[in-house]
Amino acid sequence: MDLFERVSADIKAAMLAKDKVRLETLRGIKKEFLEAKTAKGADGELSDDTAIRIMTKMAKQRRETAEIYSSQNRPELAQNELAEAAVIEEYLPRQLSEEELVAELKKIIEQTGATSAKEMGKVMGVASKALAGRADGKAISAKVKELLA
Repeated sequence: MDLFERVSADIKAAMLAKDKVRLETLRGIKKEFLEAKTAKGADGELSDDTAIRIMTKMAKQRRETAEIYSSQNRPELAQNELAEAAVIEEYLPRQLSEEELVAELKKIIEQTGATSAKEMGKVMGVASKALAGRADGKAISAKVKELLA
């Protein structure tokens, strides 16, 4: 069962459970999936890689919005955004711990042969593809910079 089918099935379960936050979040995910499937140039199919990229972006948006709400002293809105992010993250691969991230990046740096911060772009290209959905881009960038310094 691919992610699109799983989300569709979980929408039905959320309706039966009367779980409002989960239902709204899953409907939002399905909307994004359908838009990606029918976008200009799309072939009508949605690979799990593309689905994960979409959901990663959605979860990141929710966390950033929650941060903004918190800074504006709107905890009830921040709480809702964080709840939606948690639902989305259930469908994403497990995030790498800091130690795992460093180990993966060391392997990638060794493969690419990068030795200085000037070669960060070479490492980032490989790392972004290899770690997509498993680590945040900012975290990858910061660690690569640290390791190459």
